[in-house]
Amino acid sequence: MFIAMNRFRVSAGREADFERTWRKRKSHLGGVPGFVQFALLRDEGSGEYVSHTTWRDRDAFVEWTRSDAFAAGHRQGPVTGLLEGSPQLSTYEAVIVEAPGVASADLRGSVSPASPSNADH
Repeated sequence: MFIAMNRFRVSAGREADFERTWRKRKSHLGGVPGFVQFALLRDEGSGEYVSHTTWRDRDAFVEWTRSDAFAAGHRQGPVTGLLEGSPQLSTYEAVIVEAPGVASADLRGSVSPASPSNADH
């Protein structure tokens, strides 16, 4: 699993405009090979937002950045004037993944059933 996050520092008083811009955007992620999930996250009170995408693996993310879907999604209109600076990209490779009703997976190779000993981290 691979996570890509863009952090946005939104100018004070422009939060509703920023959210409206994202709500109006057409998603070009559906059907992209390896795409798992998207969420737009808002920090409580700081003006920071994070676009959070989950991918099957790094290769799926990289292929998406080279795709027509990526280009189409990113030419829908800028958030210029709404931000204090440029978005900051961070990427993460999952090492351990846990989910309700699913075995806990150590992505370095082993998979074990969820149990009190490995579920209480």
